[in-house]
Amino acid sequence: MPRAHIELDKSAVIAPVQRRTFGAFVEHLGRCVYTGLYEPGHPSANSGGFRMDVVELVRELGAATIRYPGGNFVSGFRWEDSVGPREARPVRRDLAWHSLESNQVGLDEFARWLRLTGSELMLAVNLGTRGILPALDLLEYANHPSGTALSDLRIANGTPQPHNVRMWCLGNEMDGPWQEGFMTADDYGKLAARTAAAMKMADKDLELVVCGSSGSGMPTFGDWERTVLEHSYEHVDYVSCHAYYQEFDGDLGSFLASALDMDYFIDTVVVTADHVGHKKRSKKKMQLSFDEWNVWYLKEHQERQETAEASAEWCYAPRLLEDVYSVADAVVVGNLLMTLLKHSDRVTSASLAQLVNVIAPIMTEPGGPAWRQTTFFPFSITSRLASGEVIRPVIEAPAYHTARHGEAPVIDAVATADDGRAAVFLVNRDLRETAQVTIDVRSLGSTRITEAVTLADADVYAKNTLAEPDRVTPATNASAALANGVLTIELPPVSWTAAALS
Repeated sequence: MPRAHIELDKSAVIAPVQRRTFGAFVEHLGRCVYTGLYEPGHPSANSGGFRMDVVELVRELGAATIRYPGGNFVSGFRWEDSVGPREARPVRRDLAWHSLESNQVGLDEFARWLRLTGSELMLAVNLGTRGILPALDLLEYANHPSGTALSDLRIANGTPQPHNVRMWCLGNEMDGPWQEGFMTADDYGKLAARTAAAMKMADKDLELVVCGSSGSGMPTFGDWERTVLEHSYEHVDYVSCHAYYQEFDGDLGSFLASALDMDYFIDTVVVTADHVGHKKRSKKKMQLSFDEWNVWYLKEHQERQETAEASAEWCYAPRLLEDVYSVADAVVVGNLLMTLLKHSDRVTSASLAQLVNVIAPIMTEPGGPAWRQTTFFPFSITSRLASGEVIRPVIEAPAYHTARHGEAPVIDAVATADDGRAAVFLVNRDLRETAQVTIDVRSLGSTRITEAVTLADADVYAKNTLAEPDRVTPATNASAALANGVLTIELPPVSWTAAALS
């Protein structure tokens, strides 16, 4: 049995827990919006056509911020199409996902949906095929109280109060050749800087996110961030990060250590951003918005997308990117979220991509039920339990070799502490062995365990499906014990665990 020891010192504070870490992402892609969030005629639908069974699951998930409406979709999007009388809204082709967009859900409807879930709107503007003036128009429509052409149009469209969107994304993945209107770092940096400066003339307190590289595997990763920030540093508040992970060729050991790559990604962007800040003698500390992250079996979907694009057929809300997640996938998602918490001093916003049906923690069937994927659980439990301040753990654990990431510790962990309450989140990456872990929590002042749950299964590829929606659920970890300031707990192989203390 592998053994590990973890020391927690309440003074080893990384940063406060950022509620925006627990964000998600809704894109007009596949069935995320249509038959996901919105399905008039569904038994659970409210008067606005939104599925209330999904609303309840989003509340349970604890998604604090929702990035919208893309993603690749935004680079061909005309926001004006999606407001006003529904019967007058045009149908458009979405080139990004080879689909038809009805525009039956737009900004005003989505903002109403957000009021149901209690989530904050994070809005993206189109800098792929559009530019400064449409971004300013959208800002006026969304945020100006009244008395201007576009704010009065919003009121006439049935939304008297401004949406007051604080966080705005300046385009999406503008380095990607798959993106409509993709461009060089120099061209994008100049456009983003001019757009940001103009938007802040309208409202100096906006929080603006400039596009970082769309992945650490891009040939310009690092250099893209440097060039873009050299143009835009003083006008923006965040630089974006995007990362997706999957198991390759049966190499589960490497997959379970994916968080090591996320660590590298974050550290590289932080160093690059700080380098630019120092060059500019800036007092600003650039923040990171990790506004796309998840497990995504991209290779398989690319082949299906190429087949769809080769056809002449354009469909409404086709089934795209509907990954069905396993226990192993959930362990990785839980570990990635732990890594984001460990970087809460610089990663102050993040979005799990996406929310419903499309590489999502929530699945729906048209006219039928909604259910939780395996990845739902580590996100919802962490969102519920993590509060106060993030505590940096000191971990002593054996390591194993991975083909993709080198040496990886078998055990990873992070903790939070908040006014008499604490939580510890752990993963065991060992493929075969249960690990025995001791955690010194004396510094936290904890005297009892209020909750201890583990997500694991004898079949690490077990999944929740329409036929078996509750095949995988977290279970109480009966091994957890707290005595004399030491928490002992056993972690099954390939597992994610949370323990709450008071």
